[in-house]
Amino acid sequence: MARVLDDYRALNDPERRRRVERHGGYFVVEGTFAVEELLRSRYPVRSVLASTRKEAAVRALLTRSPRPDVPLLVLPEPDLADLAGFAFHRGVLAAADRVPLPDPAALVRDATRVAVLEGLTDHENLGALFRNAAAFGVDAVLLDATTADPLYRRAVRVSVGHVLHVPWTRTDDWPAVLAAHGFTTVALTPDPAAVTIDDLALDPPGRIAFLLGTEGPGLTSDARKAADVAVRIPIRPGVDSLNVATAAAIAFHRL
Repeated sequence: MARVLDDYRALNDPERRRRVERHGGYFVVEGTFAVEELLRSRYPVRSVLASTRKEAAVRALLTRSPRPDVPLLVLPEPDLADLAGFAFHRGVLAAADRVPLPDPAALVRDATRVAVLEGLTDHENLGALFRNAAAFGVDAVLLDATTADPLYRRAVRVSVGHVLHVPWTRTDDWPAVLAAHGFTTVALTPDPAAVTIDDLALDPPGRIAFLLGTEGPGLTSDARKAADVAVRIPIRPGVDSLNVATAAAIAFHRL
């Protein structure tokens, strides 16, 4: 049991967790909604850990899930807090194995709407963006090498588990991959010289790849050059720009 519990040790140390989880080829999710989505996902679940207060509810969740035989560990809340490194009020965690990332070309082959993420390092923005992608029918997400881990605990929690279902992979060769499959790459930008999203929506391309950059600097010059069209969402004067996840939601919905 001690070795299994090691999956959940020191969750309050982000740097250590990223290193340990990458090395171990697994990830951890927290909260009832995320665990429920994990049990319905393609990821092999290693174990579920619940506090004694949540034991009955988690057992019921497992029983009605597609994976009722997943090992369930139960600890008193003080012991769970000592293990995780903080007072954990949600009362349920789960660990799952990572799976090999799909080939980018195979991922987009049958897609019509794709999101391309460049340099997104904020896990909450990343989780919110995946939730928006699920809500508005984005078929796949391509991440560059500098974008954060979508399976990091905070990203999964903010996505309410939807990151476990939206297909994604990593590639820095997205311009060639998308061009080969007939996508129009739409770079979202606050640049006032860009085409408005309303104008593009009058005659939208059949296959669209939304290109989204990090907060602050935005897209790199290379990414902007690789885009087929730069598009802005009209906002009131005096407001610098929208949060990247908010801009993505508007663009996904509008197009």
